[in-house]
Amino acid sequence: MHNVGIIGAGPGTWALHLPTLGALPADFRVVHLADLGGGRAEQLARRDGVRFSADAADVLADPDVEVVAICTPPASHAELILAAVRAGKRAVFCEKPIATTSAELDAVVEACTGAGVTLVVGTNHLFDPAWGHVKHHLNAASARVLSVSATLSLAPNGRYHEAVSDPVPALSPPDRPPVDPADRALSAAIVRQLVLGLAIHDLPLVRDVAPVFEEISFARALPPIGYDIGFRASGALVRLTALINASGADSLWRVRIATTHDRVDVDFPPPFVHAGSAAVRVRDEEGRILRFPVEPSDGYLEEWRALAALLRGDLPMEFEELEADARFAIILADAVADAIRDGGAA
Repeated sequence: MHNVGIIGAGPGTWALHLPTLGALPADFRVVHLADLGGGRAEQLARRDGVRFSADAADVLADPDVEVVAICTPPASHAELILAAVRAGKRAVFCEKPIATTSAELDAVVEACTGAGVTLVVGTNHLFDPAWGHVKHHLNAASARVLSVSATLSLAPNGRYHEAVSDPVPALSPPDRPPVDPADRALSAAIVRQLVLGLAIHDLPLVRDVAPVFEEISFARALPPIGYDIGFRASGALVRLTALINASGADSLWRVRIATTHDRVDVDFPPPFVHAGSAAVRVRDEEGRILRFPVEPSDGYLEEWRALAALLRGDLPMEFEELEADARFAIILADAVADAIRDGGAA
């Protein structure tokens, strides 16, 4: 069993990681929980009988903590990974992304490889059992990928937070002004953040089937908060579209892959809930439809199981893949921001 210290006490912690770790008692035990002074860590920790603090440094200094889980805003991820390595921790679980710039990424990979620290990124869609079946199907079909799209229509996260057992009253996020597409500099900055904080859920899937980024076709911000991005990768057309609304229907999170033989639709469950694997439908060139069964496990559970397997030595630590996924996202985010600043086209 490995002792875990969690830095960050937001919805990803209380709705996902704490229940998930509680379901893996043979592998993990949470011993320390820290926030950045908001008070949620104390309330969550008292409920579960673990230590709490209001400073990440306390978790890193805790000799009982072997695995550090970083569940903070993206801008702090690289710094906290490096701090965990310096503190001599054996493993790090970090929410995506592990870095927001190439320089940060280089530092993280060099530090972890040099110290032999196991690093797992919380890309839950990549770990979703359904995605493994999709990759197997695509490889078996030996079909050429023509296009990939990831379409997101997200209602407020609070809707899904309420669907799980939140022991602490939710904190209301500050009001964010809607995107103003006329302000190119601000739109570019917002969309770059959205690529690295939202689109990054599906970019490892894109890279699995279209690994080489080629060029941006178009990019624009969508009000109130969203993006519409088109680019080419490995000869395929890729489109990423997302819109976050203050109200509306239930969330849609769909990845669609069109090949020379068929079309594959992957519908992921809403965020922040354990609802089993994605639903997959394949329509072949003759109109026949194949549906993959939804599995009870999900990517949130499988990413922690993968970390346990790495710590046991049952899986190899593949820093090359981890680095390639992160670099693909950073290159895309930079290219998208440049395109928006230039008026939306490459």
